Amino acid sequence: MANTSDISRGLIIKLDGSLYSVVEFGENKTARAAAKVWAKLKGVDNNRSIEKTWNSGDTIYPVRVEKKAFQFLYKDDSGYNFMDNETFEQIAVAETMVDAPQFLKDGQEVAVMFNTETEQPMSVELPDKIVLQVTYSEPGVKGDTATRTLKPATVETGATVNVPLFVNEGELIRVNTKTGEYVERVKE
Repeated sequence: MANTSDISRGLIIKLDGSLYSVVEFGENKTARAAAKVWAKLKGVDNNRSIEKTWNSGDTIYPVRVEKKAFQFLYKDDSGYNFMDNETFEQIAVAETMVDAPQFLKDGQEVAVMFNTETEQPMSVELPDKIVLQVTYSEPGVKGDTATRTLKPATVETGATVNVPLFVNEGELIRVNTKTGEYVERVKE
């Protein structure tokens, strides 16, 4: 048991039978009314994003979560298959549980979040930024660099990322997995 003063970013709470992760939170105080606590929540076991408001001091139900390092092996009919780096135990999770499946490549290190009460995997998080190789990109037009013009490029996982004109095929780029945006070119 906890109350609204225990809310923090990343906390997993149980609300209406579903699990949600706190993305953002804050407090509204007014001179007349009691303080209210609000939070933007992202569904862990569903794809919903909601906003919730509580009276200050209301009871919330946090869920104990454990993060473990896993390695991506392959994708098949059962879903995405991962291996525990310590016990070599394998698990399969549905695509909806992976936060950015388009950027997963073989051997990729990920963090799998487990509900400690049920020992069930809840979500798979990729690192914030990963390095990928550009497999296809149109050549940039010389002289067209006065503005920050972007062009689509296909990376080794098959995803398309908008990159600056100077990025060519075969180069390594760093991509933000949360937004899907190009961050920088990586020198080998």
